[in-house]
Amino acid sequence: MSGRHFLQIPGPTNVPDSVLRAMSAATIDHRGPEFAQLGKHVLAALKPVFGTTNPVVIYPASGTGAWEAALVNTLSPGDRVLCFETGHFATLWQEMATSLGLAVDFVPGDWRHGVNPEVVAEKLANDTGHTIKAVCVVHNETSTGVTSRIADIRAAVDSEGHPALLLVDTISSLGSIDYRHDEWGVDVTVAGSQKGLMLPPGLSFNAISDKALEAARTAKLARSFWDWQPMLAANERGVFPYTPATNLLYGLKEALRLLDKEGLPDVFARHARHAKATRAAVNAWGLEVLCADEREHSGSLTAVLVPEEVDADKVRAIVLDRYDMSLGAGLGKLAGRIFRIGHLGDFNDLTLAGTLAGVQMGLTLAGVPIDPSGITVALEHLQVAP
Repeated sequence: MSGRHFLQIPGPTNVPDSVLRAMSAATIDHRGPEFAQLGKHVLAALKPVFGTTNPVVIYPASGTGAWEAALVNTLSPGDRVLCFETGHFATLWQEMATSLGLAVDFVPGDWRHGVNPEVVAEKLANDTGHTIKAVCVVHNETSTGVTSRIADIRAAVDSEGHPALLLVDTISSLGSIDYRHDEWGVDVTVAGSQKGLMLPPGLSFNAISDKALEAARTAKLARSFWDWQPMLAANERGVFPYTPATNLLYGLKEALRLLDKEGLPDVFARHARHAKATRAAVNAWGLEVLCADEREHSGSLTAVLVPEEVDADKVRAIVLDRYDMSLGAGLGKLAGRIFRIGHLGDFNDLTLAGTLAGVQMGLTLAGVPIDPSGITVALEHLQVAP
């Protein structure tokens, strides 16, 4: 087809041209002084994005690797961890914890709500022996478009005076939704490169609190590649203990420059504005946003629930075939029930307008009964100056 492909899944996202150009530079010696300058620069520039003054480590891996690093550096075999079923990725993280030999208390959920801080407080209040060593939370559940309230969860932990570590997955929220590692008392923040950071997949991150660093001194889960200590020691010189993803780091430097130039508050406001316009379209169409709590709507993506007689994957297939646009599939028990509209990363008003037009035309061609005013309502939102 002529024109560009619309990649409107909630990650990997569209990569800005300047980031692609930065990545095309010649590879340099990852043990040389030029690389050490690059390493020191990106390691420092990452900290404001996480909202931390503490170390951030970078792995040549997907976000799944950062999940594992968070667990194996802070916990020991048989340790009890508290996890919450907020969606597909929260489920996968707890499955990983179980496979690593941890005892997981998995709180069931309906995939339409985030973590309930009151349940966190209740679970920790009942743990009078402080056997729970970590609370694992997905900040923005990519499979559902639901954002858990991390500040409220930290307040719930503190209200019980419980010493459990707080581990948070920000893979689809970092650089898109307001996040404050230090202020919210997060111990390990997990992130990936391919969403709000506007890079291809291939880098993952841990932001690490002093408390987590202390826990790592006695943690006994097996680790080698994921071990923080050699990474932190090498990072002091701007280098890495093994071969880094050099050209992705070129791209990361440029992506961080773009975020800094726009300003993180404006980045977050842009994402929230596009999310609001998207929800307005969905509601005007007569369809339902999956997220059931208005306090938890995601700024990164919107999951749209289709009528029971409709196959959401058929809608997605029509949109791809006719309009060359990719929408996110329903995952796990939401397969065929929803489609997901990604509106994060390198994204503007006209991109959203085109995206919603393609969705509306696809719904109509799929025979889904909708009110065609949806796109008009969204445009009315976008015409208001940010």
